[in-house]
Amino acid sequence: MRLPESVGLLVDMVAVPSPTREEADAARMLADRLPRFGWETSHLDGVGSVIATRGGGDKELVLLSHIDTVPGGPEFHVDEERIVGRGAVDAKSPCCALAVGGGAVEIPHDWRLTFVGAVGEEIDSRGARFRMPLHEPAALVVGEPTGSQSVALSYRGRILFSFFAEDGGAHRSGSPGPMTAAVLASASMEQITKNMGKGYSIAVMEMEGREAGKRYATITMDLRTPIGAEQRELEMVLGETAAAFGVGLKIIEYVPPHEVHKSDPVIRAFRSAIREVSGEPPRILAKQGTCDFNVLSVWGCPMGAYGPGDSKYDHSLDEQIPIKEFLRGVDVVKAALPKIMEAV
Repeated sequence: MRLPESVGLLVDMVAVPSPTREEADAARMLADRLPRFGWETSHLDGVGSVIATRGGGDKELVLLSHIDTVPGGPEFHVDEERIVGRGAVDAKSPCCALAVGGGAVEIPHDWRLTFVGAVGEEIDSRGARFRMPLHEPAALVVGEPTGSQSVALSYRGRILFSFFAEDGGAHRSGSPGPMTAAVLASASMEQITKNMGKGYSIAVMEMEGREAGKRYATITMDLRTPIGAEQRELEMVLGETAAAFGVGLKIIEYVPPHEVHKSDPVIRAFRSAIREVSGEPPRILAKQGTCDFNVLSVWGCPMGAYGPGDSKYDHSLDEQIPIKEFLRGVDVVKAALPKIMEAV
């Protein structure tokens, strides 16, 4: 079975496992392969992300996606129609589409391209956070699965927090104890979130507790927040809930929601490119997750998220992408990037 070189890159990337904190093998392979696709420099940065560059102009267009995946997934398999395996959608297809497309386009003399295959996105975005002070881009494309016919202009934010409690031990008949208190506080937050309105959701991420003389419990929750959510108000609700049930509260991470307008130059460029490549009207998405799009919003530049792959397969046991979908995504990237550099 002979596949185009661009598909071969994706196949090899999916074949190499790269769960968060174990991205090194996949990163080295990608860095070694990028010069074949037109990139002039390619190396690993201080946290292990892949960095590649083209051009020497003053204006920088950053193409950033992530190499890491969640653990698990289906057994790797490839045939003439599809690629199956962890990361096939989230986010090795978007990552490879940006790498192949970015290496192929013509670069105006006043522009330069930087590709970032970031590590750590699935947990703490350490790859993107490491790059934050190193760039002042004129525009940013974040590689995430939107489907080749769609571009995303917003992602929800999140508060990652823990309720925790402990005591020196007591009889359960007289004192329900820390585990009960943490569960009740978490259940209360679930009910409160239901009443917050559209765009809010919450889920338990981790839970741990034990009674062995001394008793303790920790429940970590992920509260997703829509555009317009206020950090201070949300933290006040969390604090009041913790106090009501006699548990402690730890805010682990706050990532704000972010949205750009549909007239943003990056969004316009992808809308036009999708129409040009497919002949069909593009879809504009407001995504329900949180990703490096939110983290890098501090750059304050035109931005959008794009990448082949159906996000219903994200993190699933049958994660897969049709090869035609990936190739269409590469063509859209090739058509969109020149339009961005012309418009910004």
